[in-house]
Amino acid sequence: MGDLAKIFKAYDVRGVVPDEFDEDAAEAVGAAFAEVTGADRLVVAHDMRSSSGPLAAAFARGATSRGAGVVDAGLGSTDLLYYASGSLGLPGVMFTASHNPARYNGMKMCRAGAVPIGGETGLTEIRDRAAEILKAGGAAAGATGGGPAEKGTVTAQDMLAGYARHLRTLVDLSGIRPLKVVVDAGNGMAGHTVPEVFGPGADGTGLPIELVPLYFELDGTFPNHEANPIEPENLRDLQKAVIETGADLGLAFDGDADRCWVVDERGESVSPSTITALVAARELVKHPGSVIIHNLITSRGVPEIVAERGGTPVRTRVGHSFIKAEMARTGAVFGGEHSAHYYFRDFWFADSGMLAALHVLAALGEQDRPLSEVLADYARYTASGEINSTVADQAAATARVREVFARRDGVTFDELDGLTVSGPGWWFNLRPSNTEPLLRLNAEAADEIQMAAIRDEVLAVVRS
Repeated sequence: MGDLAKIFKAYDVRGVVPDEFDEDAAEAVGAAFAEVTGADRLVVAHDMRSSSGPLAAAFARGATSRGAGVVDAGLGSTDLLYYASGSLGLPGVMFTASHNPARYNGMKMCRAGAVPIGGETGLTEIRDRAAEILKAGGAAAGATGGGPAEKGTVTAQDMLAGYARHLRTLVDLSGIRPLKVVVDAGNGMAGHTVPEVFGPGADGTGLPIELVPLYFELDGTFPNHEANPIEPENLRDLQKAVIETGADLGLAFDGDADRCWVVDERGESVSPSTITALVAARELVKHPGSVIIHNLITSRGVPEIVAERGGTPVRTRVGHSFIKAEMARTGAVFGGEHSAHYYFRDFWFADSGMLAALHVLAALGEQDRPLSEVLADYARYTASGEINSTVADQAAATARVREVFARRDGVTFDELDGLTVSGPGWWFNLRPSNTEPLLRLNAEAADEIQMAAIRDEVLAVVRS
């Protein structure tokens, strides 16, 4: 077992099993979680990785050693865990390493109502208390005040059917036309949740969808491709299947199924900014005048469309903690990130790739046009996508870029997150990685020629 400080990140826990993260650590964290949150009950779910079930069971042992009762939701996606936390009113923990390779595992934690726990909201205290418990010899030896008079109990509770029903109450799919949909689950948790959400529920009714499944077998070794749809090579099988089957669209989920990527009927990848604009427009119909959150590398088309539809766009830094905090502060109805995370006020301000997918299905199924034509209304600019450059000195490279563009008329700068430079018809953002010697460039312009010119100029300066 390694150093807990290494696996506790800013917003979650993630490390290699068992070298950095093992059952002893999970048990200590379970005890610390119960102590720090003061929870007398909590809910736990886990993904399909071979280590996830044993780690979740160890966490439950630690929590029950402090007198907390544990609701074991079993296999689930991360947004299923958020549903469980919100609907039951309990703190929750999801065991997953999302799209990381098979040797990794981790934890995503939240308070009751799916309120995220991060470094400044309890995660550091949980880490430090867990370290004390491990140093004292483990959860049994590390109890304070002699421990509780009675241990808590673990109760299994299936949340999948309730999760599916709840999502379908949030999007009106009652009148959509029949659709053929290819779904690439990447051997991740979408293979568990999609059949329940799309298929016949407890009432025997399902969506008018012909489902073409790819890699629905739960397998934490990811034998077909990484469960990370943000990487273009992981979309190849989905794009091919959409074209070969004549499907109306394709959906790709990551390992814990909290992110969803869309492919149109031509097999073309759809920018998450376009999906953000589409869902925002739909939510503004239901909630006129509402706030919509978008991060600063989202297309400028998003705030333009939000404002045109009578909403209030609010720009944030990159990262789910900033999105969720700003949503809670403003009461925003929806938030979107360029990483294909989508957040909903009606879903406890939490993110759900499945809920975003249902919005896309509803938008497509309510009319007769193909998806590419529907989405053309929401795609206004040409983007570079995120491009990484390895640099020895991030600050110096950023300063060189600023100096070059400061010589131009009509250029503005802001430093909300890295350096954002805006000019007539174009903008770019240059952000340092927090963990690697990288600068991340995102550029956008009115057309491909202008975007490529800005992109190449910035990269030349960065890499000089």
